[in-house]
Amino acid sequence: MEDTQKIQLFEKIPVPQAVMKLAVPTIISSLVMVIYNLADTYFVGILNNPVQNAAVTLAAPVLLAFNAVNNLFGIGSSSMMSRALGRKDYDTVRRSSAFGFYCALVSGILFSLFFTLFQVPLLKMLGADSGTVAATGQYLKWTVSFGAAPAILNVVMAYMVRAEGASLHASLGTMSGCLLNIVLDPIFILPWGLNMGAAGAGLATFLSNCVACVYFFVLLFVKKGRTYVCINPSKFSFQKAILLGVCGVGIPAAIQNLLNVTGMTVLNNFTASYSADAVAAMGIVQKVNMVPMNIALGFSQGIMPLVSYNYASGNSRRMKQTIFFALKLIIGFLTVMTLTFYLGAGGLTRMFMKNEVIVAYGTKFLRGLCLALPFLAMDFLAVGVFQACGMGKKALIFAVLRKIVLEIPAIYLLNYLFPLYGLAYAQFCAEVVLAAAAVLALLRLFQKINAAASEKENCGM
Repeated sequence: MEDTQKIQLFEKIPVPQAVMKLAVPTIISSLVMVIYNLADTYFVGILNNPVQNAAVTLAAPVLLAFNAVNNLFGIGSSSMMSRALGRKDYDTVRRSSAFGFYCALVSGILFSLFFTLFQVPLLKMLGADSGTVAATGQYLKWTVSFGAAPAILNVVMAYMVRAEGASLHASLGTMSGCLLNIVLDPIFILPWGLNMGAAGAGLATFLSNCVACVYFFVLLFVKKGRTYVCINPSKFSFQKAILLGVCGVGIPAAIQNLLNVTGMTVLNNFTASYSADAVAAMGIVQKVNMVPMNIALGFSQGIMPLVSYNYASGNSRRMKQTIFFALKLIIGFLTVMTLTFYLGAGGLTRMFMKNEVIVAYGTKFLRGLCLALPFLAMDFLAVGVFQACGMGKKALIFAVLRKIVLEIPAIYLLNYLFPLYGLAYAQFCAEVVLAAAAVLALLRLFQKINAAASEKENCGM
């Protein structure tokens, strides 16, 4: 019964319905994840202490670095799994999931050890100074030293569950941890609770990620025999096909994320050279801006199993219908969000901190950041399609263009021309160019798919 439902979803259900069934739970999950990240900023902001708020902001690149491992073994293994499902190669599906799970577990443990051993130089590199180093270190103790493995595992397992079409279960697992985090934040952070400040936000995050992992372990136990997601150690191996298939997509996706972390670290260091108030404001508006960004990213990730399956099975028509339908929805949504953020920048910043200096900084920062949103649609979708089709090198080219070639040089140039406030427009400059490149890249991909399909038909004749 379950196999029949999966085939119906990937092959038979009308594209708009299939896209929404896969993407909506992923979008909701992404939105809840952003809200839980905003919860840290919101409840720490209630303390009205720029140092505590700056600590959460300065720690953000380390937590983003988790996504390098998430992308390597989450996106890499899930893409491999969905393409193997399209070929009806179920043993590869199981071996790919086992490979992704155990590599993610070991990576999380190594991440914790590395941060704990090199904490002092890492905090300095993040931009922490004598005023913020203690609070930043306490936040990272819980989220990284203790929490790296559960934080990485719950995301990787969500990717693997989503790869076989169980998008709702993947999202429920992720959201269970996020919602618990939102409940625990005020208890651990605020004076009426444990009064731990930024450290309390870190402890809440650690406990929540542990709960999300438990959800996925229980799910796999309940669905034993009815799921292709496998964490049986006997299925783990370094088979060449599995290793190359997962890493061929996962390594470029991981590098893409590390470049994002590099870009955020550069931006935070530039901002930190002005004041703690500026850092706090930049942290607030970055997280506000992440709401529509993560919805768009969730949409592109949600359709990846559908794109992967139909690409591998040779159904290029259904694959293209999926991409065009998703694109129309994402661009329309992000355009509306850009107008909303630009007009309401001051009020949105004030929701998180009542300090008028920070609100003034945040208003100008958010108006610059939000201009990039409509162009992100093309960028995110193109990268998602390349990852889904196993074209990791193309996705990597976009990552290098985004950060190394375009955004980081723009940060230096715009800060020189328009000190501090120019920083917020660097992403906009990069994404305009990337959107044009994404259109050209997708058109070339479609031409190649059409040519391959025509050649196959001619050979058949």
